[in-house]
Amino acid sequence: MSDLREPAPYDALLLLSFGGPEGPDDVVPFLANVTRGRGIPEERLKEVGKHYFLFGGVSPINGQNRALLDALRKDFADHGLDLPVYWGNRNWAPYLTDTLREMAGDGHRRIAVLATSAYASYSGCRQYRENLAESLAVLEAEGLPVPRVDKLRHYFNHPGFVGPMVDGVLASLADLPQDVRAGAHLAFTTHSIPTSAADASGPPEAHGDGGAYVAEHLDVARVIVEAVRERTGVEYPWQLVYQSRSGAPHTPWLEPDICDHLELLHSDGVPAVVMAPIGFVSDHMEVLYDLDTEATAKAAELRLPVRRSATVGADPRFAAAVRDLVLERAATEQGRGRERCALGALGASHDLCPVGCCPARAARPAAAGADSPYA
Repeated sequence: MSDLREPAPYDALLLLSFGGPEGPDDVVPFLANVTRGRGIPEERLKEVGKHYFLFGGVSPINGQNRALLDALRKDFADHGLDLPVYWGNRNWAPYLTDTLREMAGDGHRRIAVLATSAYASYSGCRQYRENLAESLAVLEAEGLPVPRVDKLRHYFNHPGFVGPMVDGVLASLADLPQDVRAGAHLAFTTHSIPTSAADASGPPEAHGDGGAYVAEHLDVARVIVEAVRERTGVEYPWQLVYQSRSGAPHTPWLEPDICDHLELLHSDGVPAVVMAPIGFVSDHMEVLYDLDTEATAKAAELRLPVRRSATVGADPRFAAAVRDLVLERAATEQGRGRERCALGALGASHDLCPVGCCPARAARPAAAGADSPYA
């Protein structure tokens, strides 16, 4: 990682996340925010929110973001990086618009943005950029200074993101009973999305079967499998599978589903499975319910030993990776060349989303891209 400690032109970092309810009374209003414009009745939202009610109406994501904020601030301070860190959410407090308003009031005019989504997709990148544009438009309408925001590149293959996941898989393998460990299968999981969205993910040249979304996950999975082989001497069989599907049943989504995959592995005589949620930054609701609750119950029904490996969360290596990403982008903006850390075959992702990257479902302005109205 770079020895550079000068973050200019950036004067602040914004941690941009999805948000989640922090009590039972928050669940339906939160889901109304998530599904705004779709006309979903309240009774249906209550049904959708049953996963949250199982956990007292509290999503773990906000607590995890607070832990990541602490880790980032500690890492920055320990390494002499004088850059304040703020936090804003798309769908729950602290809301993105309120945070940007606070940052503008504090005098910040050039903001680096870290989204808690590591891969290319509409919902994992473009939609965050649209939300940034919406919030900046509000500031402009209020007569406030409108800062420039630059979204940091996708970090799916940064060593500081991949390393903790390798360790998580190794720990899960070690936790399996010894008599089934050698025959275990690795199931790398990520959020299922409509196949049409996957096919159009990433820059236009990446569009096609699965687009950048699938290609990036496959590349990370291969890196982890190779790192595990180097550490254990075993090349475990693996597959990329999906979870957390939602939406109309007739709409094609990425498959196979993790529960269907467990059934297939069991029927094939696989003795054990490690579920590795590589598509998620932290143990939020999709991990706690879809893997720790639903998939684990399916495995128990099949009498199939399973372990779920840890997500990256607030691991110090991830905090260091964020520092590296900020300084890398700062060096680029200063016109200074430097090494861009990336593992696997795909290399470092682009800094600026090009026109046609993860195209919108409808024409909406998006900040932090080649087509941004707020350059």
